[in-house]
Amino acid sequence: MTDPTAPRRRGRPARKEAAEGPGARERILEAARTEFAERGYDKTTVRGIARAADVDAALVHHYFGTKDEVFAAAIEVSFEPSLVVPVILGQGTDGIGERLARFFIGVWENPATRGPLLAIIRSALTHDAAATVLRGFLLRRLLEKIAGELDVPDPKFRAELAASHMIGIAILRYVIKVEPLASADPETIVEMVAPTLQRYLTEA
Repeated sequence: MTDPTAPRRRGRPARKEAAEGPGARERILEAARTEFAERGYDKTTVRGIARAADVDAALVHHYFGTKDEVFAAAIEVSFEPSLVVPVILGQGTDGIGERLARFFIGVWENPATRGPLLAIIRSALTHDAAATVLRGFLLRRLLEKIAGELDVPDPKFRAELAASHMIGIAILRYVIKVEPLASADPETIVEMVAPTLQRYLTEA
């Protein structure tokens, strides 16, 4: 017979301090990048991300809200715009085309970021929500900041042209793998593309 005066045993807390403490947000982002890379946008779920990060799904919603917002955050981790934009813009317009090309190709050539970026591009090509998130991120966090520093007519349009050029290269080289572009030396691509980006961004 149970002693009514005995203290009640507490149940096991559901992923408490270890899961919700410092580092939980970073684990969620890392899990999200992996899930989107391996499963694509359609098949990735908030529950799946939470399971991979060993946290409750409610914690994912707490930090990021919807799946779209987790997706946008995963893109930001890959691009790190707060660090990159000042580097691209900080030295003035001279050489901005080369800096932009070198950054973009460098991100794709890095194995740590290529997988999530492949998932992002593939998802954006086939899923409206993913395309909306990608457009919003590129416009708000990258292109508008770059365009805002360009003393030329239609700066936003020019920045979008530059981005379309680089995304086209990414699709042909890394997604479709068209030769000889797919096996070309990255430095050769930078050298060939930089003058065109420079013209888009600086010539009146």
